[in-house]
Amino acid sequence: MEHYQYRPQGVCSVMIDFDLDGDIVRNISFTGGCNGNLKAISKLVDGMTVDYIESKLAGNTCGYRSTSCADQFAKGVRAAYNKSLESKEQ
Repeated sequence: MEHYQYRPQGVCSVMIDFDLDGDIVRNISFTGGCNGNLKAISKLVDGMTVDYIESKLAGNTCGYRSTSCADQFAKGVRAAYNKSLESKEQ
């Protein structure tokens, strides 16, 4: 299991931490942002695959923003997963 940190852009959350076990995402925590909502998202998607998380959360917006903490999380898990695949190929 690998630990990743993702610095989201354009949202209130300043850091997203999570672990990847293959394509399974675990141990999710957000720093900053809407605490209760982000705790709920973390619990709901813990143990889900990168593809599932991306299908449910990518494209979500927050108010006038073109992104959200959930959308940024989807981007972060996809980037981490792609990075893990690249490192396995080397």
